[in-house]
Amino acid sequence: METEKLNELQRLIDESDHIVFFGGAGVSTESGIPDFRSQDGLYNQKYDYPPEVILSHTFFVNNPVEFFRFYRDKMLYLDAEPNAAHIALAKLEKRKKLKAVITQNIDGLHQKAGSNVVLELHGSVHRNYCTKCGKSYGVDAILNSEGVPRCECGGIIKPDVVLYEEPLDEYIMSMAAAYAQSADVFIVGGTSLSVYPAAGFVYRYMGDKLILINKSKTNIDKDARLVFNDSIGEVFSRLKI
Repeated sequence: METEKLNELQRLIDESDHIVFFGGAGVSTESGIPDFRSQDGLYNQKYDYPPEVILSHTFFVNNPVEFFRFYRDKMLYLDAEPNAAHIALAKLEKRKKLKAVITQNIDGLHQKAGSNVVLELHGSVHRNYCTKCGKSYGVDAILNSEGVPRCECGGIIKPDVVLYEEPLDEYIMSMAAAYAQSADVFIVGGTSLSVYPAAGFVYRYMGDKLILINKSKTNIDKDARLVFNDSIGEVFSRLKI
């Protein structure tokens, strides 16, 4: 990792009090949560149905038993702990430098690390609700049930995560766009920027301090002030925050 680039990132963080972070699956893989598209990710494991089919609204409606079997087995990583990136971002928020975290992840690790302003584009495994009466439930309602979890009214308890074929929450989207537009320093980490509409937030940023931290290259590397093709946890662990 180049010392010169790290020093430049340190300077940008030190001088800014309006940082916004946008992160993807790579932020959580270092906490032991697999992503979907890596060589060892869910897309490359074998099931009766492909994960993108199981995690669709249609499949949830038509095959809820199989949906929940997969969901409990492969989507809940409740023992995972925040890594260096989560912890550093929470510290930056506490110092009033970081204004918001925009995340594609559903694991709640940013909040577990201490971040308060977290915009979850794809929802959270920690929130669940009855599809019939709307009653809210914690993750235990899913974890400690068998088959299809049911509300006391008889309705199915659905995880508050965005499935394929479902739209993203418009309010969360608009808030995320506003934060991205108002950022002084915009740090993007752990995402290949290939999943839309979420990846489009990078184009909302109008400044000249775009920082990209991703193990692989992205299609906007050329537009960034700094690019780190490295572990996001490793980059943050080398900064003085």
